[in-house]
Amino acid sequence: MAKKKKIKKFRTNLLQLRWKNWAIMGCGILFICIGYLFLYKEFITLAPIFLVLGYCVLIPIGIMVK
Repeated sequence: MAKKKKIKKFRTNLLQLRWKNWAIMGCGILFICIGYLFLYKEFITLAPIFLVLGYCVLIPIGIMVK
């Protein structure tokens, strides 16, 4: 008997982003832009809050939510 070759199937749809994901990431980008605007206007207390929310909360949630 001849051995059958195993064909490796590659997953092409590893990261499927839906409308909800793009909306959450869009809010994250908006928060980041507002944070940099606050840095420009020298609102020292608000700028880091918006930047952390954008980079560390909203963008990762937008990637992970199904």
